[in-house]
Amino acid sequence: MPKAGVEVVLQPSFFARLVIALVAFFRIILDAALAQQVKQAMAGELPAPKPVEKLPEVPAKPAPAPAVDHTGPALHVLTLLQREGRFLDFLQEDVTTFSDQDVGAAARVVHEGCRKALQQYLKVEPLLTQEEGTPYTVEAGFDPVRIRLTGKVVGNPPFKGQLKHRGWRATQVQLPTPPKDVDHTVLAPAEVEL
Repeated sequence: MPKAGVEVVLQPSFFARLVIALVAFFRIILDAALAQQVKQAMAGELPAPKPVEKLPEVPAKPAPAPAVDHTGPALHVLTLLQREGRFLDFLQEDVTTFSDQDVGAAARVVHEGCRKALQQYLKVEPLLTQEEGTPYTVEAGFDPVRIRLTGKVVGNPPFKGQLKHRGWRATQVQLPTPPKDVDHTVLAPAEVEL
C-alpha cells in the first residue's frame, strides 16, 4: 500500500502500449508537425512548453446575504404599544384577583393608549363592509387568507353562513424607523426614579 502523499502512476500494459504505438504511428505519418515533435522528444530536445492560456476567472460565489431579522419590526410595534398604552404591562398582569371594575378601569387606560398608537402609525379598515351578524354567502374561489370558515364546514362553496367578524386589513403603515444598534428585544426599559 502506498504511503500517504505518494502519487502512484500506473504504467500502461503491453497491449495498451501496442495500441498507443499503432495510433501514434499513423498519426505521425499523417501529421508532419506531430512527427517533428516526436523526433525532438526522442532526441531529448523537447520544445519549450507553450504558455498555458489563462482561463477566464470564474467569479466567486457571492457571500450569502446575512439573515434578515424579521423580528425587529414586530418587536418595534410592541414597543410602541407598550410606550403609549402599557400594553405588555396589562397582558403580563394576573388580573384574576382583580375585580371586574378594576380590570375595566385598567383596560380603559390600555385601550386609549394602544388606540392612539394604532391611529398614529397604522391605518386599518374592515375587510368586509357588511354588518356583523348578517347573512353572508362565501362564493367559490374565495381567498382563505381574507375569509376564515368556522363551524361545521362540509361540501364545496358557495357556503351560506353568518358574518361573525368583518376582519381587518392595513391600508397604510407609517412606523417610525427604529434606531440602529439598539437591542430590539428590549420592549420597555426598566425605570428607576431618582
